[in-house]
Order: sequence, then C-alpha cells, then structure tokens
Amino acid sequence: MLVPPMSFALELLLNTILTQYLESSYCVTIFSDKPLSFLFSKSFIYLIPDEENLVEQIYNVSETGCSDYIIRMRDPQNFMTAFERVVHIGNVRRSDRKVIILPFNEEYNEYSDENLPSLIFSMKGSEYLANMLMVVNHKSNGSDCKEFDLITHQFVGPDVESNLPKYLDRWNSCSQQFENDANLFPHDMTNLFGKTLRVACFTYKPYALLDIDTAIEPLGRDGVEIRIVDEFCRWVNCTVEVVREDVDQWGEIYKNESGGIGVIGSVVEDRADLGITALYSWYEEYRVMDFSVAGVRTAITCIAPAPRLLSSWEMPLMPFTWYMWLAVVFTYFYASTGILTAQGCNSSSYPFLNTFGMMIGQSQYEGKPSWKIRSVTGWLLIAGLILSSAYGAGLASTFTVPRYEPSIDTVQDIVDRKMEWGATHDAWIFSLTLSTEPLVKELVSQFRIYSFDELKQKSFTRSMAYSIEKLPAGNFAIGEYVTQEAILDMMVMLEDFYYEQCVVMMRKSSPYTEKVALKHLNYKVQVEVRLSRSKNDVGTTKALNLGNVMGIFIVYAIGLMVSIATFLGELYAYHRKQKQERIHVD
Repeated sequence: MLVPPMSFALELLLNTILTQYLESSYCVTIFSDKPLSFLFSKSFIYLIPDEENLVEQIYNVSETGCSDYIIRMRDPQNFMTAFERVVHIGNVRRSDRKVIILPFNEEYNEYSDENLPSLIFSMKGSEYLANMLMVVNHKSNGSDCKEFDLITHQFVGPDVESNLPKYLDRWNSCSQQFENDANLFPHDMTNLFGKTLRVACFTYKPYALLDIDTAIEPLGRDGVEIRIVDEFCRWVNCTVEVVREDVDQWGEIYKNESGGIGVIGSVVEDRADLGITALYSWYEEYRVMDFSVAGVRTAITCIAPAPRLLSSWEMPLMPFTWYMWLAVVFTYFYASTGILTAQGCNSSSYPFLNTFGMMIGQSQYEGKPSWKIRSVTGWLLIAGLILSSAYGAGLASTFTVPRYEPSIDTVQDIVDRKMEWGATHDAWIFSLTLSTEPLVKELVSQFRIYSFDELKQKSFTRSMAYSIEKLPAGNFAIGEYVTQEAILDMMVMLEDFYYEQCVVMMRKSSPYTEKVALKHLNYKVQVEVRLSRSKNDVGTTKALNLGNVMGIFIVYAIGLMVSIATFLGELYAYHRKQKQERIHVD
C-alpha cells in the first residue's frame, strides 16, 4: 500500500470533512499560509492571511456570505481574535458558523498539537462558537500511516469545563476511516447538559418579577418573558442565572458601541447571554445585537389626568360656544350703533341700554316715530326671543347633563396642552427618536425622566401623563409608581403612540439565536385602567344643590352690584346737578 505524504493525507481528511459536514454551506472561506488541494462542489474563497489586515479580510468575506472557515495558519489564535472583532462590526448574523483549524506543521509538534487546543478554546470567541473543530497531528508510533486527532471544546455542561478540549475521533490516512465515526460537530444546541444561561433583566410587571416568595414560586421569579426563558431552558436543558439590572433598567449602548449599561449593556459586553424585560426591536440596538422572533405585541400609550367636572362659575357660559358669544357681542354693538345713527347720534334715549334690554327679551315702553328705528327694534325683539329661548334651553341642558373639561385622547391633545409625560427611563422613546414628523418630535421633547419617588408623588398632582403598555387580552404593563389611589383620577388615552414587538436580545451571531403570565399583576389597578374611560365623577342622580347653581348666583351678584353702583352714581349725579342749578338761580 502506498503511504500518502503528510500534506496529501491532510487534504484527504479535509475532503472527507467537506463532503460530510459542509455540503450544506452557502460558501466556505479558506485561510491558509500553505497551498491546499481539495475538491469541493460549493462556492469557496481561498485567501492567504495578512496579519495586518486580517480583520478586513474576514469582514469582506463574511459580508458576502462566506461564513464557514477553514484555517491553516501558524498562529490561529490571531484569526480567532480577528473573527471575534468581525462578529461585532459585521452585518451578517449566523449562529451556526463552522470553524475548522488544520495543523500548520507537517509533523507532530508538542506545542501546536498539545497546547494549542487549550489556548484556542480558552479564547473569548470560542465561548460563543459552538461548531469548532481542531485537527492535530497524532504522535507517531513509528507507523508509516499518518493519523490525526479531531478535537472540539466541551462548550456544554458546567462552566468550569466548557472551555476544555474534548477528544472526538481519530482518522487514519491508510484506511481513510474514522476510528469511532463520531459526529465532528456534536453541539447542536438540543441538550446543553446544564450549561449556565445568563439572563439580564429587572422587575417590571408582567414581563419579569424577581424576589418572589419561594413558597409561591419555587424559583423565586416569574413573568411572561421569565417563563419563556425557563421553558427554553427546560427544552434545551440549561440553567438560568439572573443578571439583575434594577438600577440602570433597560440601559443604553455607548456611542462608540464598545459597551453599555443596563440590560442592553450586559448583552453587548457579554455579561449576559440573553436580555429580556420589554425590549423592543430598536434599530440602534439591532446594529450590535441579535433579536429573537417577537414574543409579545405591545402598544404604547399614556394614562393622563382624567377630565373633571367644570367649575360652577363656567356654567352660565356653557350654553353658547365662544364663536356664538362673539356673534352675540358683535350683534349687540352693531345694532346699538345702528339705532344711535338713526337717532342722529343722540344718546339721550340710551340706545345701548335699550338694545341690551331687547336682546334679553325686554319690551319697549314707548313707540318710535321713525320707521328705521321701529324695524331695527322689531328685528332685535325677534332675535332676543330666539337667543333667550336658546340660552335657556342650553342652560337647562348644562345643569341636566354634567359637563367635563376636554379630555386628553390623542397625541395632538397632549402636544397642544404641553403636558409632560414620562417614566423612569428613556427607553419609552427609543422607537420615536429617529422620526422626522414634527408632531412626534414635539412629543419626544415633552418626555421627562424622573425617579420612582418623584413619579409617585407627581401622580397625585395631575401635572403629567404616564407611559404604559397595552398588552394582549386587554391588560396593561404599568409602572409601580402609579398606585391604585392615583389611578382613580386618571384616564387611558384613546390613541396609541406606537406599537412594538417584544424580543429577546443576544450578542451578534449568538449560538442561542436560532433556538430561542398574568398571575402577579395588580388586578385592581388593571381594572381601573381598563374602565377609566367609563368612569364619571357624578355618581348617582341627585337634585340640584347650591354648588350646581353657584355660577348663576355669581353672575346675578355681579349684576346686582353693578346695578346698585350705577344707581348710586346716577343719584349722585342728579343731586349734584340739582345743587348746581340752585346755586345758579340764587
């Protein structure tokens, strides 16, 4: 039997691996410092690695879809470092990439074949890459046949063992057979053997609830998205470890995208594998992370101060609109001016007082000699009759049907009133900040961030609105700073600001990407929000009291004081005139 040389034996093994495991690949990239000869029916790119531009080389081929790699380099750890960088800056995401590292030396070398696997598998990039395979030279026992050991990392199981090398199989160049016929890419994410899954979250009902009494929940946690994660781990056999972000909550990404704080920052900086708690499909976050499929559809709106009954002093003005009152005032002055002109600008007959009397339905005590004055007087009496009847009917309706202040129902309403709306974090406006619509930009400018205690205090002052989420089945996600007492004086808006899909966030090309209720809500608060638009401040029907007619008496009192003052003024003027006439006669 002819014994193939080492390079030829390695190429035979490579052909076998390509045929068995990479036939489904869209494209394969080969980085090799030495020539390689192989047969492959799919597309591939062959590159000589340039250490100074390795990141750019990997980035360019990754963006074209060639995201499975075969590496034969003197220092493959340089590739892993550059590969980890490309994962974060690239746009192509893939959770099942395959990386095959071939031996650089043609003969057994203690450093590369014994120590290199441990070095490669302990690197950060290997921690998030499930499909890794290293081919190393087997120490020769004097045989002419070349043998190669095939090694991967543990990846699954306890964290202390996940980076350890795992022997898979051995291939003999003479028989061209595997010793164990093992699966060279065994980590298909179906069984993680208790591997720790770090989940960043914070308490926000109903998505995530932490610190629950273990007598109620054995795990001490619950929530819509917590249950999704727990079910996922039950499915793939992993162990959930909660990474709490109670202070920074949703958090943010730094401008240079190198890290962040809160739930989002924990995922970006790899402090957590998954991020949950009402995370939406935000554009800026998608640039640096992977999203799961949507789990919950939510709409964002506000609970605003509920309209109150109008004050009693406003009641006399309610029968007519402001435009109608302007028309009445214009008619009064126009008719008074007309009568004054018809009388030759003689004000001794008091045209303004007569016009006012006719408009409120008072008759005239004397006939007018001029047909012009009689015609104007007749029309004014008719107009006064109509106005008096309409005003009386409207006033009766006002006292019968309660009148409220205008409610805040739409985005336009909250913008027109310049009302603040806010929460403890600006994540509520992440979906709106890129909008160019003037109305939305104005809405964003009115958003305010306050502490929990400040929001709780302001909820009783009717000075701002509070952002909430409309969930499926008519439920709401409401901050704990809105209490049951405060919600009694609030009303949910009719119009939604926007709607979003809740997702689970992961690092780019996370191996979990492809794999990946209501019990603790405050029911009384839920019911109050749901019924807030049907509430009223009137209660049961009751007879009119002094408070209902206070406005009429206020108008009456003002008129009485003005009339008394006018009467006293006229008496003073009359007596003064009489006194002057007597002095003149004397």
